[in-house]
Amino acid sequence: MALARRLALTVSGFGLLTAAAILTSPLIGSTHISLRRAFDRAIPFADNVDAQIFFIARLPRTLAGALVGSLLASSGVVFQGLLRNPLATPFTLGVSAGAALGAMLAITFSWSFAWAGLSAAVAASFLGSLTAVGIVYGFARGRHRGLSTNVLLLAGVTMNAFFSALILFVQYFADFSQTFRILRWLMGDLDISSYQPLVSALPLVVISFVSFAWLARPLNLLSLGDENAETRGLNVVRAQRTAFVSASLATGAAVSVGGPVGFIGIVVPHLVRLIVGPDHRLVLPASALFGAAFLVGCDVIARTVMSPLELPVGVITALIGGPFFLWLLVRKR
Repeated sequence: MALARRLALTVSGFGLLTAAAILTSPLIGSTHISLRRAFDRAIPFADNVDAQIFFIARLPRTLAGALVGSLLASSGVVFQGLLRNPLATPFTLGVSAGAALGAMLAITFSWSFAWAGLSAAVAASFLGSLTAVGIVYGFARGRHRGLSTNVLLLAGVTMNAFFSALILFVQYFADFSQTFRILRWLMGDLDISSYQPLVSALPLVVISFVSFAWLARPLNLLSLGDENAETRGLNVVRAQRTAFVSASLATGAAVSVGGPVGFIGIVVPHLVRLIVGPDHRLVLPASALFGAAFLVGCDVIARTVMSPLELPVGVITALIGGPFFLWLLVRKR
């Protein structure tokens, strides 16, 4: 089957799944709503409870889940291709820990500034992720060649541990209410009621996905090794830098919107590879679409499984991803 036909079938199939998840999710919850009444313009919005639930409580959360899931899943594909490690995740290189540290500082010390329309916690989270990216990139950058993937991995793991220690140190100064908010955010939280965080993240989303589209073929070549990739005409240095920066920015944007939602970046890429094969030209778009549908589905479970109590979505992804990760380790062994 030609690549163009396989790509069209892959995108259309996973695209339909994602569209179905996004359209269905706002209708599911502890409170039943009428879609007809929610879109009835004859009823003032202030008096239309169905419209308020649909457009304020559920639709932003659904779109946030789709965006975060898509970013984390595609970043997982890129990091696994860059590091040539099937167990790499978007959080392997310390970006998530840096973002978490920034958000914790804002919550614990009650920072009140706003940046680009974002709250202090969201803005500090994104700035923390950029700081982690800069430090890890500085360590891994070679003098004459591109990024050293071994140094990149070691630096990322080290910074992850360092930022995690700082997180515990900052948490020591938090009171009980702040601690509850911090723990809920660290579990992954899509409980947003405005579209501003999504709009603010769009520039980084566009940059990341444009880079991912270009990276599909280079990642196939990088999987053969740097020397083999160079003999096939690939600029390895540029490909490595583009992969690291774009995936890190995508991870930082995702964490700033929904917190460090775990396991998406490892579960989704491997499930997609089982369906479409190892070609990154198929895996990247399929993972982006399936990641969106997967996290939206997990959020629906988080909102309804113990209704009216809502669980952090990271709890659901961990319950699914943990056993899958162990199964993957046994399978790879």
